[in-house]
Amino acid sequence: MARDFIGYGTNPPAMRWPGAAGLAVSLVLNIEEGAELSLLDGDERNEAVHEVVHEIQGAPDLCMASHFEYGTRVGYRRIAAVAAAAGVPLTLNACARSLAGLPWLARDAIVRGHEICAHGWRWESHAGMDEEHERAVITRTHHEIARVAGVAPVGWHTKSSASIHTRKLLVQHGGFLYDSDAYNDDLPYYLPVEGRAHLVLPYSFDTNDMRFFGQSAFVRASDFADYVIDSFDWLWHESQHAPRMMTIGLHLRIIGRAGRIAGLETALAHMRQKGRTWFARRDAIARHWRATVPP
Repeated sequence: MARDFIGYGTNPPAMRWPGAAGLAVSLVLNIEEGAELSLLDGDERNEAVHEVVHEIQGAPDLCMASHFEYGTRVGYRRIAAVAAAAGVPLTLNACARSLAGLPWLARDAIVRGHEICAHGWRWESHAGMDEEHERAVITRTHHEIARVAGVAPVGWHTKSSASIHTRKLLVQHGGFLYDSDAYNDDLPYYLPVEGRAHLVLPYSFDTNDMRFFGQSAFVRASDFADYVIDSFDWLWHESQHAPRMMTIGLHLRIIGRAGRIAGLETALAHMRQKGRTWFARRDAIARHWRATVPP
């Protein structure tokens, strides 16, 4: 697969987001609870990463399971309340196996006006996955989310790496408007896939609460807020001359903790008072891009 190290270069599209905004902000809330690897759910092994990095082998990991449960027992409602108070919509990156066990969450998200995007059947990478198996996974994921939520997903985002077949399979499926399996730009872009112009909305690992885990770049709520605000301010400044898009990645079990949620509230308050910013679901961003920047 050919790599592109240039992108738009010095010639970004001459477009504006709705309301003459220069910057589009997308909040993505990942719903993975119940889709993580767990012997309790019949998987081949346990997930190794939660508040700590520790894989229990050969036995159910009750500690890991309860950490993931926090996300739906407490975190979701806390995050949804902060988003509602700020008046911003969310795109839920939902694993279908998660929603299958959480129909109340799917219904609540739809009532609140949020988008549900497909995040795979299980919380797993597709890298190296057999093509026919992956085709079946994509079909099953799309069908199950549509069944539980009552609305079919039009977006796709693989955990970690997609396979070399993923985009081809998404286009062949026919139900997807965009994917977010890229981390290489501050704007959407098209790729030729199966003779069509396929739309990619890049995601972000830096403006993402996952940095509370692992190397712990974020420790306090203010760490998250400061980094997100710094990123926003720079993109907002650039967006006065060229369009920009910013993604903020969130997780129920991470930012939903009491000691972290104020970071999201602080960041949203700062962004809301700045002006010339469009807070949008990713499907709305995709549709506006196709309308204003046709392939």
